Amino acid sequence: MYDVAVIGAGVVGAMIARTLSAYRLKLCILEKQSDVAMGASSANSAIVHAGFDAKEGSLKAKLNVRGAQMMAQVCSELGVKYINNGSLVIGFNEEDEKTVEKLYYRGIANGVEGLKILSPAEMQAIEPNISKNATCALYAPTAAIICPYGLTIAAVGNAMDNGADLKLDFEVTDIQNRGDYYEISNGSETVKAKYVVNAAGLYSDAIARLVGDDSFHITARRGEYILMDKELGSLISTTVFRTPSKMGKGILVTPTVDGNLLTGPTSLDIGDKEDKATTAEGLALVMRESMENVDGVRFQQTITSFCGLRAVGSTGDFIINVPTDRFVNVAGIESPGLSASPAIAEYVVELLASAGCALEKNPDYIATREALHAFREASIEEKNEIIKKDPTYGHIICRCETVTEGEILAAIRTNPKPRDLDGVKRRTRAQMGRCQGGFCSPYIVELLAKEMGVPYESITKFGGDSVVNVGKTKEDREHEAN
Repeated sequence: MYDVAVIGAGVVGAMIARTLSAYRLKLCILEKQSDVAMGASSANSAIVHAGFDAKEGSLKAKLNVRGAQMMAQVCSELGVKYINNGSLVIGFNEEDEKTVEKLYYRGIANGVEGLKILSPAEMQAIEPNISKNATCALYAPTAAIICPYGLTIAAVGNAMDNGADLKLDFEVTDIQNRGDYYEISNGSETVKAKYVVNAAGLYSDAIARLVGDDSFHITARRGEYILMDKELGSLISTTVFRTPSKMGKGILVTPTVDGNLLTGPTSLDIGDKEDKATTAEGLALVMRESMENVDGVRFQQTITSFCGLRAVGSTGDFIINVPTDRFVNVAGIESPGLSASPAIAEYVVELLASAGCALEKNPDYIATREALHAFREASIEEKNEIIKKDPTYGHIICRCETVTEGEILAAIRTNPKPRDLDGVKRRTRAQMGRCQGGFCSPYIVELLAKEMGVPYESITKFGGDSVVNVGKTKEDREHEAN
């Protein structure tokens, strides 16, 4: 019997579980995929928004500003990369200038600090490569960039460090209220929990319907991105937005915490919640508007393109409520959901307490976690000392990102443990460079198979049927025979 079951291991569910693990509670995280951070948390803009965009008085506004204030400390505790780089919303005409002014006053009302409307000369002083056609900009010095999947993995891991259980490949198909507790089933296994938190992202409406709540629905909003080489990472230092529309914040150009340049996303509502395909039309829009925003963006240096799906709620705001006894909805967490996630977790804990959940502080709570990227950022002297103790750190597996065997093994052995190639990629950046895993993937498959004690050909790219190897070569069969 668990005290609380959190359905969904994206960044919101992860932050809720981590916050709850500071109390004497028996916790369980249920995730339908083969790893954590496989939904919107794996494919988004990685921005900590300052909080000037959301409507005054909304949950989005309140939790965005609070979450942005908390994020630096949260990332420091969890060993997650965080850079306070600021942001610019640029405009090109009189209508845009009115929008910028509106955003400024909305940000002031929301409590965002340091906002300033800039002239063309002032914005050029901050970002020399901003388009010379831009006529105005809103500058938000509190905005930042982080690694969203890194934050999710670390938060789930931290919850597990404090005793939480993680059940992967657990797609919730039925929830039964048994009076004092809920039975949550995936068809073959049942979990019992006194309280349930629905943080199921795109499918949070389906989960809510299992307990009789059909008060909202979730639409998938497609966002396509193009990621470019690190040679372009220094083109700008701030995150550059266009003035927003009703569909979102428009195409942005931003550095990443790992030194690449990221452009996107598009914004299109679609019916298929599993369709993550990129389109020629979408990528063309990203390229056109990115080059309009920032001079010097060269798409000849593209590494990869990808698509993320955002969970857009029907209410126009975050949907965080208690529709029935001991059941909390955390739904419609679109942008700025990543920014707001630490504050959303605080808010959910308050709701659980109001619903009767006994919250006693855990005196043995562990708040910190060692960064998985510590070796890469160590000095030469520190690296040499580590290699002396463990020679696997001297063997480079991913040449593009300079990731060593020791780092990959450490990631495979650290909760939540990856079981496939993409899981290793999200934790170590191996396969994220120019060759996109063309050279290092076979070695990583070998390490995974050995550590997990499974056949080489059983390792997948991202779980399910995403097989990497089929069959064996003649040499493999002869080797096994001997």
